[in-house]
Amino acid sequence: MNLGIISDTHDDLLSLKSAIKIFNERKVSHVIHAGDYVFPGVVKEFKHLNGKLIGVLGNNDGEKFGLLKNFQDIDGELHGEFCDLELDNLKIAIYHGTSNKMTEAIISSQLYDLVIHGHTHRKRNDKIGDVLVLNPGCAHRDFPNIEGEIETEPSIIILDTTKMSYQFIRI
Repeated sequence: MNLGIISDTHDDLLSLKSAIKIFNERKVSHVIHAGDYVFPGVVKEFKHLNGKLIGVLGNNDGEKFGLLKNFQDIDGELHGEFCDLELDNLKIAIYHGTSNKMTEAIISSQLYDLVIHGHTHRKRNDKIGDVLVLNPGCAHRDFPNIEGEIETEPSIIILDTTKMSYQFIRI
């Protein structure tokens, strides 16, 4: 199964539309969004997604009721700040990454096959023990990360859960 991973869209509808197009071309069955939609209207764009949207809240997601309503309108799943789920026999944790200590605690628990996070606006692909840790980086064009640098390549990840292989894709 192909799984799409995106985070930190921060209202960038142009990049999001490109990402959705790629997700559909790659025939992803689910897209995991690791938070920071910011504007609830961002979620409405996922109505064009052929798969299912699953997401968590980020630290910039203040309009929680609007986000939840829009998730419900597209038959998506919004899981608050943390999501624990199983897809294709993989135990997956999704957390925005607001607290680095929490992110690392989730990883070091070794309870999951896959931990997905965002927040740092930096791509990450680590294998820590038996846990694959993925951060797609920021999906927003030229958005400063928390250190004040510019992420020049907005990106997403396509993960093949059968082979456990993944690819970062510039959007």
